[in-house]
Amino acid sequence: MVRRHASLTVKSMLEVTGLHAGYDSLDVLHGVDLAVDEGQVVALLGSNGAGKSTLNNTLSGIIRPRLGSIRFSGKDIVGTSPEYIVASGLIHVPEGRRIFPNMSVLENLEMGGYRRGRKCRARNMARVTEVFPRLAERFSQLGGTLSGGEQQMLAIGRGMMSEPRLLILDEPSLGLSPLLVEEMFTLIGQLNEQGLSVLLVEQNVFQSLAIADRAYVLENVSVTLQGASADLLDDAQLRRSYLGM
Repeated sequence: MVRRHASLTVKSMLEVTGLHAGYDSLDVLHGVDLAVDEGQVVALLGSNGAGKSTLNNTLSGIIRPRLGSIRFSGKDIVGTSPEYIVASGLIHVPEGRRIFPNMSVLENLEMGGYRRGRKCRARNMARVTEVFPRLAERFSQLGGTLSGGEQQMLAIGRGMMSEPRLLILDEPSLGLSPLLVEEMFTLIGQLNEQGLSVLLVEQNVFQSLAIADRAYVLENVSVTLQGASADLLDDAQLRRSYLGM
């Protein structure tokens, strides 16, 4: 897969500064700085336990940070509710898909537009089924009976129904076959080409850097590497730690 040219847009959509967050007395994130500019794909890379999901849950308002700021579209969202954050257009597709297994594909997608995008449900549904035509073929099928790849498509489609301004994708390639992983990353690149900003949270280093404009590496509660994706692919530390080279 060929990496896109970096976006010429410089307007910051998401700015995270000095973020400390965790559970009880344990800091999982310690002084994390991160930014996503409008129109970009930004990759957040890290192994299991590095704090990626904690960061996602903090950005989504599920966890309140101890220190630091989170600004989305210029507004401080620390302390606001998850409902407010969704209504603002910051949409999180969580790890593990988290679809409603006993609801139909159509019902799952409609739930995505419950808080945001309800007035344009038909238009958003048409867009989702254009990107994921397999979902249109399975509208009446229960979500829990879909294959792993189809469930991931459903999870992303449900997020798209909320008219995201920034879409956080948490481990979208997890549990997929190599062929489906390639397809999933191609689809993410296509969504970005259509103007969607994406924070891609992944362990799949090579595929993520192939479509991202910039990337951050999260290790041991803080960001240890950051920069343009092409530069990080040539970074000796990253190649040793994640690519085994």
